[in-house]
Amino acid sequence: MTFRKIIKELTKRNETIATMESCTGGGVANAITNIEGASEILKFSAVTYSNEYKIKMGVSGDIINKYSVYSMETAHEMAFNISKFANANYGIGITGKLNRADKNNNFGKDNEVYISIYYKGNYYDIKISVDKKTRKQNKDVIIKVITDKLGDIIWGEGLIK
Repeated sequence: MTFRKIIKELTKRNETIATMESCTGGGVANAITNIEGASEILKFSAVTYSNEYKIKMGVSGDIINKYSVYSMETAHEMAFNISKFANANYGIGITGKLNRADKNNNFGKDNEVYISIYYKGNYYDIKISVDKKTRKQNKDVIIKVITDKLGDIIWGEGLIK
């Protein structure tokens, strides 16, 4: 699956995406905006590395405290809240640790990433472990997984015939 194909289809359908990214640092938004026509579908993107800014963007502090910032529950909050904030059809939330421990958040496994895509009241979840040597290589793996999952959601929802 490619973002080019996704962008073309979502443009035809007048559907949009918003992202709230943590460990990918805007990599998903960058991959989307590398494609001509991205402005038709990308409504908003936020890089929320800190808990403070996840909370400012609508993620519940109670969820972070209960499940940790590195959890599927936090990814759900990120996906839903960015979709709501941007009034986008799809919300993508990504949180996890890449190649290092986080002294501010001691919970969660190193090199484990939680991804949630919110669409039409449903959450499509992916939990992956990454094992590449560099952060960039791990981000590339995550972006590919998200691209493929987004394609599966679009096809699975029967949107593309």
